[in-house]
Amino acid sequence: MKNSKENQTGINSNATSLMWLKVEGYQQKSCRNQNDEVRDSLMWLKVNSFKPVNLFSSSLMLLSLIVILCLVFTTTVTFAQMPSQEYMQLTAKADSMYDTGDFKASAFLYSEAFKADGWKGFAIHRYNAACSWALAGYIDSAFFNLYIIAEKAKFSDYNHIKKDTDMTSLYSDMRWLPLLAMIKENKHREEANLNHRLVRQLDKVFDDDQKYRQQLFDTSNKYGNDSREAKEIWKIIDEKDAANVIKVTKILDKHGWLGPDVIWDKGNMTLFLVIQHADAKTQEKYLPVMREAVKNGKAQSSQLALLEDRVALSQGKKQIYGSQINMDEKTGKYIIAPIEDETNVNERRASVGLGPLEDYVKQWDIAYTLPKN
Repeated sequence: MKNSKENQTGINSNATSLMWLKVEGYQQKSCRNQNDEVRDSLMWLKVNSFKPVNLFSSSLMLLSLIVILCLVFTTTVTFAQMPSQEYMQLTAKADSMYDTGDFKASAFLYSEAFKADGWKGFAIHRYNAACSWALAGYIDSAFFNLYIIAEKAKFSDYNHIKKDTDMTSLYSDMRWLPLLAMIKENKHREEANLNHRLVRQLDKVFDDDQKYRQQLFDTSNKYGNDSREAKEIWKIIDEKDAANVIKVTKILDKHGWLGPDVIWDKGNMTLFLVIQHADAKTQEKYLPVMREAVKNGKAQSSQLALLEDRVALSQGKKQIYGSQINMDEKTGKYIIAPIEDETNVNERRASVGLGPLEDYVKQWDIAYTLPKN
């Protein structure tokens, strides 16, 4: 249930295509998703008319916040608009309260997070808020959040929600079966054009791409970047990357850049990750293909930004979006690779759904200040 940011290997989190949604007309009345395979869990939603009364107690507002600054070698999320740091802190605290069994506190913290960003929020957090509300006995609030993601985010993980024990208190409510029917219909529509063979193939590629990068991250933290242990893992990564490039370029050459409707969001993410981790010649060859895919809504503009930066640097140019981080060999510290027109980098990042550079680079303990004109 972790959110993510772009990093120098790719990016991280549960995959899904993300939309900016505006939800009108809902009124708050009065579970939590623990399945990492919920494809619709990262939808960024906005609720305009949700104005709960006396929703936040002062004691909850005084709870200490958890700052999420994770460097994770997994997949990425891209945003139509990035959440605020306050939002991420509050949802992290809500997760923590759920884990300790304080479901009411968890539910209130989720709502406080939504309020902090103008009643916008990720669908995974709406789902988790619903679980917390249900477990705390606030049935109306649970249904409120579930119907938002079912109607607006087209939440489709029917197999998960129908077995989710967090939702037990909702089973006897007259709204439960219509909700399940809506989610089941979302699932059927989502799977209509799915290529199951390619989904299975790309799932394996994704696992091969990410498994050893996570091991590298853990090993480098323990033994150092230049350790024998880290170098051994790099050898495996290079072998897996070479094999994955062959598999993915065959798919691209035959089918083009497929969208999530055909290969799920995870498969769509896998196409990007493998090209992002390929050699410079391969990256240059498929960069125009990905550009066209973004135009056609089959790839994420934020992912394209990372590939644009990699290709630019490999050609001896400056990067455009500031996504690529290097290590200073003398100091051993991370530094931002040179940026073209650095003064306006945050405007370019925002245009493709990336957050401010100064927030992004905190992952590597880089204190960054945008240069003035």
